[in-house]
Order: sequence, then structure tokens, then C-alpha cells
Amino acid sequence: MNSNKKVACPMDCYDACQAEVVDNNIKGSKDNIVTSGKLCVNFAQLLKEDNLKNPIFDNKEISLDESLEILSEKLKEADSSNTLFYTGSGNLGVLQNSTKNFFTQYGSVLTKGSLCDGGGGLGIEQGRTAVVNPPIEKLIDSDIIIVWGRNFSVTSSHMYNLVKDKTFITIDPIKTDIAKKSKIHMQINPKTDYELALLLTRFTHMQDMEDEEFLEEYTEGSEWFFDITRNRPVVSYEATTGIPLSQVNELLELVENKKVSIVVGLGVQKYFEGAQILRCIDSFAAYLGVHKKDSGGVWYLSDSGYGYENQVKIAGKNKKVSVAEVDFSSYDLVFIQGGNPVVSAPNTKSVIEGLKNSFVVCFTTTYNDTCEYADLVIPSSSFLSKRDVRLSYGHEYKAFSEIVEPALENTISEYKLATYLIEKFGFKSLKSENEIIDYYKNTNVVHEEFETFEFIEELDIEPLYKNKTSSNFYLITGKSKNSLNSQFTIDNHVYLHPSSGFKNEDNVKITSPYGEAVFTVMISEDIKEQCAFFYTGNKKTNYLTPNKADEESFSAMFQEVLLEIELS
Repeated sequence: MNSNKKVACPMDCYDACQAEVVDNNIKGSKDNIVTSGKLCVNFAQLLKEDNLKNPIFDNKEISLDESLEILSEKLKEADSSNTLFYTGSGNLGVLQNSTKNFFTQYGSVLTKGSLCDGGGGLGIEQGRTAVVNPPIEKLIDSDIIIVWGRNFSVTSSHMYNLVKDKTFITIDPIKTDIAKKSKIHMQINPKTDYELALLLTRFTHMQDMEDEEFLEEYTEGSEWFFDITRNRPVVSYEATTGIPLSQVNELLELVENKKVSIVVGLGVQKYFEGAQILRCIDSFAAYLGVHKKDSGGVWYLSDSGYGYENQVKIAGKNKKVSVAEVDFSSYDLVFIQGGNPVVSAPNTKSVIEGLKNSFVVCFTTTYNDTCEYADLVIPSSSFLSKRDVRLSYGHEYKAFSEIVEPALENTISEYKLATYLIEKFGFKSLKSENEIIDYYKNTNVVHEEFETFEFIEELDIEPLYKNKTSSNFYLITGKSKNSLNSQFTIDNHVYLHPSSGFKNEDNVKITSPYGEAVFTVMISEDIKEQCAFFYTGNKKTNYLTPNKADEESFSAMFQEVLLEIELS
């Protein structure tokens, strides 16, 4: 490896580590406030990955030149409007979007929405016009951190390390790692986070803790929002949320006159009305006075490109389909980049059936589950062998990658593949790599406070508990400290509370309206009663989830489902 060069972590997590090569070893950069000289477990595992070395066509290894010729011929033969470009988040570098530039010009169908944060992101945007986190210094300067549906110490280990001495409050159905470190753990019932936000707002008003200055600026919207909180008796929230009123009082006593931050995870919005749910939480934060202060604020998965001009994007009039509702069988050719939809997309059975009926190209660094259904697999060069820029969705700092080792002979970078195809089809050229990277190096975005805030004024959410029977279980997913989505060490168990009546190592058949699968049980006191918990990346979970879009953002709603469990 070439020493004294920078390396940006490409993976799909909040921290966006900046590393550097020192004495032939990759180490965390001390110049980056978030990485702070340390690398996380996921980065260490990434460095050990067995990357693809050769393309594969019809289950036989071929050369890179042969694979590019096959791809070019297939694209020439196809009706471009009947091809699909599908990208995952296996690599979040800016230059990874180069291939989308080609497929936009080519005329492929593109996806819209998200498998991850779309619903919640829309809710934040509706309230504040943009999905932007406050500067990380405001998190560092806070006194109390409310962790709402996010296993903060696992999914944001570097950010957590900066604030680990703070007082934490956790709101989560699962007794997560951060919940065990918290002063208060509210073990909430699934899909009742909006109800808890309303209840907290009601108590904030009752105890004269609202931010009067902020509310005066946004009087009309705040009054409508507060009216929603008064639509039912206070005591009724205990039964639906599972949170005793004494804990609500305890939380407000703890945060009174303190600098408060709220870090919100993805679990709260994996439902049909995800945008409304997140907007309720953000409105509670505004009512309490968390926004527009010198310290504190609300952190979600932000728009990492906010304030920058996308240097590889090109405008097009391409048809778009919801990423949650993709029917792969509808296309003559499907190009999948950096994704593993066989595991990560909802309704695995329909995904597999669709892939079997199309010509599938996988462009990936590693051989994943989806490659099993691909006709052509093209290896992407390692992140160590290409230049790039990583913009973080967890904080405002950038990370840069330089080439620290030569690319394997039969691999190709996203930028080079896009350049090859653009030249082959005579399309408009990309900017040079130097020009793109220099733009990000020389452009500094000031993350200004939002100018307006609109409280949610109407609420129409169908609770899951309304249709739940005594035999049903809620489906809950969460991150593991040993894996990242479908990468690394995958845990395929279902985790149940001891009250479920099942035992360790029982084989159970789990059924939903969308499918079924067999799992091995692990019993844990950390799981909320009547919940079935699965780690993200579990190869069978998405046999149970709906391939339907949410209410507004064209995104997936993985947890909008009730389960039946029986011994297999």
C-alpha cells in the first residue's frame, strides 16, 4: 500500500470514517473529529472481505473485456425503456453515481423512494423543508441525549464515542446496547411512537416546559398540533404505548432546563404512515424547544448531498418505479449495482421469481445472494483502488479516498464503467475525476438553521394494535454489531421473549399475509413481549414483508405487518 494516503470508508453507516495508510496499515485518521484515530468493527471486517476477482457469465469465469462486450451488446439489443437500473447502498461514494448518469442517458427505468429512510426523511422535510442535521458540535455540547428507535452505540459507534459520558434516555421496544447504558429505557410498543410524541407534548404543556419563544414564531401550526394531543384522555396512552405515565414525568424532569438532543433511528418510520410518525416526533422536539438552540437538536439520517451540486447527475425524463414495488420480471434487462435485493428488498419470494425472468447483471465487489440469479456478474474494483469522496448522512464532515493499491486486472470502477459505456453509445461525457473531486475539496457547505418550521396539523395513522390478536407478533428489525445490512456475519435467528412460549433452538414457521419461512428461535429478555425481532441481513426475514410502498414517499414499510408463529 502507498503510505500517507487517505481512505474513505464507503459503507452505509452514519459515521463515514476517514482513514489513512500508515506504515502499510490502514488506521483511523486523527484529523477527522468523528473518526478520531479509531476504526470501527465494520471497517475492520470490510478490509478482510473476499472481493470478486473475475467476471462471471453463465456460471463461467471470463475476462473483463468479454464481460463489457456482453453488457454492451445486451444494452444495444434491448429496448432501453424496458430495462431497469437498480442501485443499492453497498458503496456510498460520490463517484458511484457515475453509472446512473449513463443509464439515465440510455433511457432505463430508475427507482424512486428508499428501502431505508424515505418515509421519515419526507416527514422531516415537510416540517423543515430539508433533511439536514445540526452541526455535530451541538450534539457534543448537549446534556441529555434521547435515543429514539436507534441503537446509537452500535450504528454510530464513532459519534457515540464523542458523547458517551452524556446522560441517555432510550425509547425502543428492544433493550438495545444503548438502552442498557441509559438512565431511562421506555420499552415502547411498536408503531406507537407518534402517540408517545403526542403524550410527551401534552405533558410538556401541563408542566409549562414548552418553548414559548419558538411557539410564538410558529403560533398557528403549534396550536393545531397541540389540539391533536388533546383528542383523547391522557391515561389511554399507557395501554397503547406500553409506557407508564410515571416514566413520562421522569423523562421531563430529567430534561428540564437541560440542553437536549434527540437522535432518531429508522425503526420508528418503517410503516405505511412513516412520514407522519417522524413528523410527530420532530414536532414534539420543536414544542419542547430542542430546535434552534446553541446546543442540541434532532438528528436523523440526513441528506448527505445537501448544499452541494451533484457533479455526476444528469437530468432525464426516465420513468421511475417505487423501489419497494419493483417487479423485476417486467424488464428484459436488470442492472443491479452495489445491492443485494434478494436479502434487502421486501418480499424475497417475489424478488427471486422476478430475477429468474429477466437478464440480470450484477455489478458488485463481492459475490452476494443476488449474484446467484445473475446472468452476468461484473466485479467492481475495491474502494482501496479508486478515488472518491464520501459525504456523511450522520454529520457534516467529508472523507476522501485516494488510490492506495492497484486495481485487480479484471475489475473496473464505477466511473470507468460509466465512461466506457458513455463512449460506446456516444452520450454526453462525464466531468473528469479530478474536476469532480476538486469540487468537493474546494466547496464548503455551511449547515445553516432551517428558516421555517411547520408543525404537523392533521394525523391519520392506523395503529397496528387495532388489528392485532393475542396470537400475533409484531415484526421488528435492527442492526447487529457484527454485520452491516447483508454484509459480514449474518444472524438468521428469530429472537423472542420468554413469555412467547417457545424455547431456544425451537424451529418455528412464521407466517404473514405476504409469505412464510422457517427460523430457529433464540430467547432473550431484551425483546419486548409479543415482538419477533430479526437482525438486519437475516436471509429469511423479507419472505414476510410487504412489497408495497408507504403512504407518501414511495418507500418500503417493512414493519407494517403482523405475524403468526407455530412450531415447525
